Amino acid sequence: QEDRDYQHPRYAMPRVKAPMDPERQLMIKTKACQRLAKEAAYYKQEVNTNTQKLAKMKNEGKDPYDIKKFDEVLQESVMMVPDSQARLLQHVEELSLFMETHSEQLAVEDEFYKAAQLLQQEHLPHDEKDGAENLTTNIDDLQDDEAF
Repeated sequence: QEDRDYQHPRYAMPRVKAPMDPERQLMIKTKACQRLAKEAAYYKQEVNTNTQKLAKMKNEGKDPYDIKKFDEVLQESVMMVPDSQARLLQHVEELSLFMETHSEQLAVEDEFYKAAQLLQQEHLPHDEKDGAENLTTNIDDLQDDEAF
C-alpha cells in the first residue's frame, strides 16, 4: 500500500526537461524550412495554373458565375503567396541565427547542415547573408562634432 502512495502524482518529482541536442534542433528547423519552401513553391504554381485556367474559361465563354467563383479561388491563392514567403523567410532567418549561435556544436559535414546552408543561400536576401561584417564606416573624413 505504501509503495503505491509514492506513485501518486502529488508525490512525483517534477521533471526537468533536458536541453535538446543542437544537431536534432538543426534537423527539425531544416525540415520545417524545407516544408515551407515546398509550400511557397506550391502556392506560386497554383496561382500560375489557376490564372491559365481562368483565362481559358473566359475565352471559352463559360458561365459568368463559374468564372466569378473561380476568380475568387484564384484570389485566395494569390493572397497565400506573400504569406507563405514571409513565413519561409522568418523560419530561414531563425535557422540562420540558430546556426550562428551553435556553430561550434554543429558538424559541418552533416547533411542537415549542408541543407540548411543551401536554404539560406536560396531564400535569404543577399544583403543579409553578407551581414554587417562587410560594412565599414570611414571616420577619417569626419569633422569635430559631426555625426556619421
